[in-house]
Amino acid sequence: MTTDIMKPDHARNMRLIGHSDQGGRRDGIQVMVEGGFAYIGHLFSQGFSIVDVRDPANPKPAGYVRAPANTWNVHLQVADGLLLVIHGKDVFADAAFADEASYYKAAAGTALGTAAPTSSRNWDAGLAVYDIATSPGVPRRIGFMPVSGGIHRIWWTGGKWAYVSALLDGYTDFIFMTVDMSDPSNPREAGRYALPGMHQAAGEKPSWPANAKFGLHHAIVDGHIAWGAWRDAGLVVMDVADRANPSLIRHVNWSPPFQGGTHNCLPIAGRDLLVVLDEAVLDDFEDGLKNIWIFDIKDPANPVPIATMPPPSDQDYTHKGAHYGPHNIHENRPGSFQSSSLIFSTWQNAGVRVFDISNAYQPKEVGALVPPAPVGLMDKRPGKKPIIQSCDIFVDKSGLTYVTDYNAGLYIMEYTG
Repeated sequence: MTTDIMKPDHARNMRLIGHSDQGGRRDGIQVMVEGGFAYIGHLFSQGFSIVDVRDPANPKPAGYVRAPANTWNVHLQVADGLLLVIHGKDVFADAAFADEASYYKAAAGTALGTAAPTSSRNWDAGLAVYDIATSPGVPRRIGFMPVSGGIHRIWWTGGKWAYVSALLDGYTDFIFMTVDMSDPSNPREAGRYALPGMHQAAGEKPSWPANAKFGLHHAIVDGHIAWGAWRDAGLVVMDVADRANPSLIRHVNWSPPFQGGTHNCLPIAGRDLLVVLDEAVLDDFEDGLKNIWIFDIKDPANPVPIATMPPPSDQDYTHKGAHYGPHNIHENRPGSFQSSSLIFSTWQNAGVRVFDISNAYQPKEVGALVPPAPVGLMDKRPGKKPIIQSCDIFVDKSGLTYVTDYNAGLYIMEYTG
């Protein structure tokens, strides 16, 4: 396939600046940029890569850290001169999950066998800590916290407390865990919260259907409140004032009638708003329209939905193929680009979309960029097609936007609107 990697299929108030094939490992999930280097978790390459982005028009592969056998490092966080990387089962390397629906329509603990405490496993599981201050761009591992089934994603902006979604023996799916990072060489669990019905080993019984994925994707913590994206269970608001004993403030679920898959819950500073994204996880629009919602959270115990972002309208992406719909948003991390009115999001086969929520009741699209088709597939699962799948997004303080893809490498772009 011949592809001009710097010629977008569609662009509005955005332009491409640079591209990297990440040293030939073009599959990317979460991306963090710190000190002129991008740290990128892989979906299929079992590890994470480092890309030198000090010249954004000419990014250069700068390193790769291989994960242990059968393990992926899909998510990571950077702060305080440290890099935190998850270790969990490489789900899509397992033939049992060649059809994505077999993972997204089942409880993780049941699918991976960890719900039974005596189960065996062949992957590495936990939280790895790397020093990136001593030699920027050259991670040096200094610590590790074992977690029985593994971790999916982390929220950590520096300091003592990190927050992870953890798969623990005896639980049906990923739960919320607080982690004490005061000694980075020895992070340790401080507390946990699970929805009632998740602790199977304690005799609890789920009240939800077996094909509903009631597991935490991750939580964003603002002050003493954790806003948890609990996949098919929707929004779980938790009080974390006592990190050893997180407690429920409110659980709100809109699935059904909507499709579930809640992925991000971003509080908007100073506006009593929460942006909540439901992730599209299946090809060919099989899981239907997924929304990015805006909630009024003046009362955190009573979140009220007030609007949804308009879906892309420049072409019919529902019939383009592969995944169509939201996957991720830029999460306004300290030290990165922060805005109370602009929301940067990825829509997989519909690329990147920027929304203006100045009027929270009438959000509007103000920017878009759809990269061209990838030059080839890193995703070797049956039936996959060479269609752009914009995945994660990070916007640095200067406004440069870094976007990963399952197959196409790292794109660096800029919003010009």
